[in-house]
Amino acid sequence: MINAKTLDYSFDEESEGFGEPPKAEKAESRFGEKFFLAIVAFGVLAFVVQLLGAPFKGTWFGFLLAFIPIIIGTPIYFFIHYNDTEAGIKNDNVYFGSISAGGILGWLAGIFLIGFYVFLYWKPEYLSGGIEIVDPLARALSGGPANQWFLYGFFYTVLVLVFGIRMFMKYRHNRYQIIRTSSVMFFQFGLAFVIPNLLKALNQPEFYFTYFWPLKYEYLFPGTVSKFVSHPEGLGIFFIFWGAMMTFIAIPVLTYFYGKRWYCSWVCGCGGLAETFGDPWRQLSDKSTKAWKIERWSIHSVLVFVTVTTVLLWANSATGGQIFGEASSTLKRWYGFVIGAMFAGVIGVGFYPILGNRPWCRFGCPMAAILGLIQKYYSRFRITTNGGQCMSCGNCSTYCEMGIDVRKYAQKGENIIRASCVGCGVCAAVCPRGVLKLENGKTHKDRYEGSDKPVSAFIDSIKHFP
Repeated sequence: MINAKTLDYSFDEESEGFGEPPKAEKAESRFGEKFFLAIVAFGVLAFVVQLLGAPFKGTWFGFLLAFIPIIIGTPIYFFIHYNDTEAGIKNDNVYFGSISAGGILGWLAGIFLIGFYVFLYWKPEYLSGGIEIVDPLARALSGGPANQWFLYGFFYTVLVLVFGIRMFMKYRHNRYQIIRTSSVMFFQFGLAFVIPNLLKALNQPEFYFTYFWPLKYEYLFPGTVSKFVSHPEGLGIFFIFWGAMMTFIAIPVLTYFYGKRWYCSWVCGCGGLAETFGDPWRQLSDKSTKAWKIERWSIHSVLVFVTVTTVLLWANSATGGQIFGEASSTLKRWYGFVIGAMFAGVIGVGFYPILGNRPWCRFGCPMAAILGLIQKYYSRFRITTNGGQCMSCGNCSTYCEMGIDVRKYAQKGENIIRASCVGCGVCAAVCPRGVLKLENGKTHKDRYEGSDKPVSAFIDSIKHFP
């Protein structure tokens, strides 16, 4: 117990001549950094020149001239930038940099990303120059001309790969971060970019093996199922089987054993972009109770929305449109516009520099909602805490991209079993004392009081919602 003498202790630093500690001087860029930044700038310049109508636009020479400097120069820059620094998290200027703290540069970056998504969904003709530049690669991979979705997939994959190298260097002290970053890079490059385009070249339906219903909502819509079943080559049946097996069998089983991290932080392309390209903004996530309440209402509302839409579409399909008429199709269009485009794209990525790197995963993703419910009430995964070692530095809460006040749990020595936790492990990676540990326990029954009765715990949470 603290005695009265300790409580009465007072020390005025300013009156004793103690001022603000000197601000750490920003390290000057080394020659290697400047050189490879210049290489990247050359690639960007070559891209812009082609947008303005250079004669080699649409050729392999033009494509390589623009993207080889970017793809090679950016990772080498990150390597040089981080290689001479001490491994581990550093808070230097994270809340002072304009780009990382929601300043003018951050807002400009957000406006640029939002503008790109607006053009992508509703004004693709404004992207025609970029589409023409990547056309040689599209024809080589898919056997057909590029469109806005190929351009998007290419940009998306490049960002995951080059910023994945940044993750390697920044978190090189942590084996878990290196392995899971390698995983999202592999799945994005192979299963979400190369294979879908190769399927098109083989006259097969374009299919993404890393996305399932309800995230890839159309995969369970009757129109898509009908298209796959009627495809003459026969792989469409396998695609339906794969999607159904993953949605209704693999997802619950894997989430029981490993929590939602197996998907959200290791496989999903949305999470892959957030964890690599979005990492510089992870500290911007709102940790307030108000944000948590909005999150629970928002993400579960989207889950209900897509479930109702799917059920109505199947009911209409089974009855030839006799029950709901055009209502189900209207609902489908609205879901595609409001959730599929506005929420997942414009807000989900465009707001990285403003709301942090996972606004879609936290507030909108119906897949994350399902995984979160399983994780919270019926999973062996938990983040254990050693409250006696916690010194309340706050690093864990600061860098939690899902807005969880991790420090509060650590101070109490409680397991972190929040439905929103994606198991990225950054909270453990930035903890200076090893307080946090990601674990898959032997059973789901010892995670929190009442976890041995998951149904009762779920019902009780509904009664006290939000």
